[in-house]
Amino acid sequence: MADNKTGLELRSLIKKSGQLEISLARVPVPEPAADEILVRVEASPINPSDLGLLVGAADMTTAKASGTADAPVITAKVPEAAMKAMAGRLDESMPVGNEGAGVVIKAGSSEAAQALNGKTVAMIGGAMYAQYRCMKAKDVLPLPEGTTPAEGASCFVNPLTSLGMVETMRREGHKALVHTAAASNLGQMLNKICLKDGIGLVNIVRSAEQGDILRKLGAKHVVDSSKPTFMDDLTNALVETGATLAFDAIGGGRLAGQILSCMEAAANKTAKVYSRYGSSVHKQVYIYGSLDTRPTELVRNFGMTWGIGGWLLFPFLMKIGAADGARLRQRVVDELKTTFASHYTKEVSLQEALQLDNIAAYGRRATGEKYLINPNKGG
Repeated sequence: MADNKTGLELRSLIKKSGQLEISLARVPVPEPAADEILVRVEASPINPSDLGLLVGAADMTTAKASGTADAPVITAKVPEAAMKAMAGRLDESMPVGNEGAGVVIKAGSSEAAQALNGKTVAMIGGAMYAQYRCMKAKDVLPLPEGTTPAEGASCFVNPLTSLGMVETMRREGHKALVHTAAASNLGQMLNKICLKDGIGLVNIVRSAEQGDILRKLGAKHVVDSSKPTFMDDLTNALVETGATLAFDAIGGGRLAGQILSCMEAAANKTAKVYSRYGSSVHKQVYIYGSLDTRPTELVRNFGMTWGIGGWLLFPFLMKIGAADGARLRQRVVDELKTTFASHYTKEVSLQEALQLDNIAAYGRRATGEKYLINPNKGG
């Protein structure tokens, strides 16, 4: 598939003309410096955060395939109204893939690099949808003996995000959590953490099937936003758990506001005194995803003691510092095959990742459907 001097890398380009182009570029295989290692990438997940870079604001209903089986090219139109948001990346061919895992096939001369030769490691840092990736030895996570690249490929974004939510809860003085789109891979991990650590968790799902996924894991509080009793069900679950902090993957529409309204109703049910400014309990919603890209709609019937903001993993890790970040990463390694196990619907090669039917499937961001790219599959 590739000679020893070059390898394939997936690239996303948005042209000033308003066209998205996704293709495979043949790039030189880097030579590791003294403190670096060269990894043959064998597994890299397609996370929602990757789709933001992969397809940008393109309208994928306009997607067309061209090129050859070995070198496919996908093009799609970016709506004119969305071009402003894409200004920072126009006419720049960008590598894609936040995290991945593979085998170290070459190591620099330093002791740290040499110690990793032949080892399976997990990585984060972009450009993972590539056959080879050069990394600093200190930046990779060596995986325990017997761990496959597929098992380690998703050990940064979802595990650290779910642990980060729990860490945020503790640091900000809350005692229980609410999570939306809760049957996702990340949501399942959050459930396992909360069950293990004895933390109350209210799971908001959009269908009975998603609720069943979580109940099988042992989830105690599952509420379905498609039911007419949703607001009452959510309020009752908030009374039972005392949750005053929510992480919302949906973003748009009314859900964030509904959560705050129900938190207020729950606080008032247990309030000792009446306040005309609403309850004095601080209610917080962090939006960390955009499954719904519409504006966020708030009906302000939840008093004056509340907050709504954005939450992202990397700024959070910067804020807590290296020592606490290392503590969270160590827990991921320790529980990689239990709490933080990821399940994939399909493993695809780089070429298969650029087939229209596969793009349509992983582009839906459907709960329970997670794709894994193996850049060296078949080669």
